[in-house]
Amino acid sequence: MSISRRVFLKGGAMAVVGTASIPSFLTRAAFGAAPPTASNKRLVVIFQRGAADGLNIVVPHAEKAYYAMRPSINIPRQQVIDLDGRFGLHPSLAPLKPLWDQHHLAIVHAAGSPDETRSHFDAQDYMESGTPGMKSTADGWLNRTMQAEHAPADSPFRAVAVGTSLPRILSGKVPAVAVSSVNAFGIAGGNPSAAPMATTFEAMYAESVDSVMHGTGRETFEAVKMLKSADPQKYSPSVGANYPRGHFGDALRQTAQLIKSNVGVQIAFTDIGGWDHHVNEGASEGQLANVLRDFSQSIAAFWIDLGSLAEETVIVTMSEFGRTARENGNRGTDHGHANVMFVIGGPVRGGRVYGHWPGLDPSQLHEGRDLAVTTDFRTVLGEMVARHLGNRDLSTVFPEFDNSPKSFLRYLG
Repeated sequence: MSISRRVFLKGGAMAVVGTASIPSFLTRAAFGAAPPTASNKRLVVIFQRGAADGLNIVVPHAEKAYYAMRPSINIPRQQVIDLDGRFGLHPSLAPLKPLWDQHHLAIVHAAGSPDETRSHFDAQDYMESGTPGMKSTADGWLNRTMQAEHAPADSPFRAVAVGTSLPRILSGKVPAVAVSSVNAFGIAGGNPSAAPMATTFEAMYAESVDSVMHGTGRETFEAVKMLKSADPQKYSPSVGANYPRGHFGDALRQTAQLIKSNVGVQIAFTDIGGWDHHVNEGASEGQLANVLRDFSQSIAAFWIDLGSLAEETVIVTMSEFGRTARENGNRGTDHGHANVMFVIGGPVRGGRVYGHWPGLDPSQLHEGRDLAVTTDFRTVLGEMVARHLGNRDLSTVFPEFDNSPKSFLRYLG
């Protein structure tokens, strides 16, 4: 009798209980896990909502124009964490420097959307749909990634967003789930106060004559039961994975919890806000420094927490657009154009800043005010979809965009 992968995942999740202290590579070996293939490679997408200031995140400290245009909010050269003599990290990003040194962190500068909107809502929508300038797109590029893979939905947790609702990027034909609390979601059927409600809904779905609703209900309860069998309350982060308190740290901790629970996560999404600094942005200290500290500490903890699972995981960060090259009259920055993207992972050829740097001379600025886009964000994403997840149907994932492998930056080994 053949055993489906779903049953295996359930059994594996049950067996994981009480093995939190065992290294993940030994756990996988004990469960007879297959060698890494496209089907068990993971992609984690992090959206920085609010338009992060890429020029103060990865600082072009060799550019005199940078310091001239930002007299009160520049990062002093002696405080920049130098990367290659041209660019350096904001000091609050110190937790990510080891990933750079280990060649697991790649940076793509001057990346972004070709659409020139300065609307947060429209720009986020375009980056999540993967179709800049087209408001009629019905689904997100992450969902289309799964549609084009032609892979069976063998786990209700194949695509998961850690948050209160399913984001635009995961909406579409392929089922995806939003989880605001892994523990609450996982114990819903076993909590004495919640059990009657769960039973009632299960009976309602079972008796429904609407096959679509019935299927949806069965999948929902299948997800609850699967996560419950993994007993997420017994999860404990790996030694050294010190997540900061707050929404983002908690979201990444829960993402690691789901991945390590062996419930079949292939694609995960979460976001972090607080990047829209029109007033008093700060330099080495201040508003931006604070959110960058949370950002970097959370990602560093997540990386440590994954352990050997990081070998087959790629993490990408993105924001709807950047900020103006010049600071404004309120010691902040306004809505700009190009930005910076981080790519982190086991298969990443890190320790390099990728993309063409357009420069900050006034003659080189987009519309005389912004860093110009020289790398389309879909080129960055297309490479990880094709080369990491193994989905080469990029015309479906990013329609009406020439995402030829010839244009890839080759940041993946």
